[in-house]
Amino acid sequence: MATRDVTLAEYRALAEFRHALRRFLAFSAAVARAGGLEPQQHQLLLALRGLPGGAEATIGALAARLGIRHHSAVELVDRMEAHGLVRRARGASDRRRVLVRLAPRGHGLLLRLTLAHRAELRSTGPALVRALGQLVRAPAPARRAGGRHAGPR
Repeated sequence: MATRDVTLAEYRALAEFRHALRRFLAFSAAVARAGGLEPQQHQLLLALRGLPGGAEATIGALAARLGIRHHSAVELVDRMEAHGLVRRARGASDRRRVLVRLAPRGHGLLLRLTLAHRAELRSTGPALVRALGQLVRAPAPARRAGGRHAGPR
């Protein structure tokens, strides 16, 4: 499999994108903690409210959205239910299915956190978009004679 060289501009763009992303994630974690949540709890509330249309809020679906194991999602939902942030409910068509719903307290907290995130993204988002744009628009290095890509060694 042939590899291609990476330009200094691409390294810089990737470094800038990762820096901007880390700054946003650090902001997100700090805002969640200031709201009385751990970052993963905030992520669960957001995943729950932001599930794609037609998706059911099962533990498995939430685990997949969060990138965690099923049993970890069960424990997370248990803790959040104990704090009045979410509720479990039986499925309407299949009573064996357990669905997770936002409780009013969880909905209110998520709304406050989302407004803070939206404001932050409106101010810092352009740098993130700019860095990402540099990465996805980076031209492929020109080919040299012999089939090798040009670029710094």
